[in-house]
Amino acid sequence: MSAQENDANRRAAAQHALSEHLRLTAAGRTDEWVQLFAPDAVLEFPFAPTGVPRRVTGRDELLAHMSSFPDTFDVEFVDLVFHETVDPSLVVAEFRSTGTALPTGKPYQQTCISVVRTDDDALITHYLDYWNPLVAIEALTPVHESSDPARGVTFGG
Repeated sequence: MSAQENDANRRAAAQHALSEHLRLTAAGRTDEWVQLFAPDAVLEFPFAPTGVPRRVTGRDELLAHMSSFPDTFDVEFVDLVFHETVDPSLVVAEFRSTGTALPTGKPYQQTCISVVRTDDDALITHYLDYWNPLVAIEALTPVHESSDPARGVTFGG
């Protein structure tokens, strides 16, 4: 196999890992979702609000962190666009989530950019997740309360 073919295969596998992450997250299948990650993988949220860790490391922590997501949001991920990178194991993607915050019934419309690194087995080793915490806070704030950025969100462990 040529270097170009190898790079194309790695790129396709890395993009598939991100696509599967979105599919399984939307389906609430966290036990399967966590298997997309290397055992010591890191998930980072640079703009995490109060109540959400900025860094989660290892499958056990990842699973604990995402365990409440299916009871918190009913979403689908749409408009997925991959941006080519020089490194075939690095994926940069834009997408939107559209759905509902289940505790409040309010709409949840989020725009995300993810930077994902995979290993030779196409397992996610590092996931950098950029999303707007104010959108999540607003969606999770009951109608009779005013939203407050200091309030935080509690879908993570």
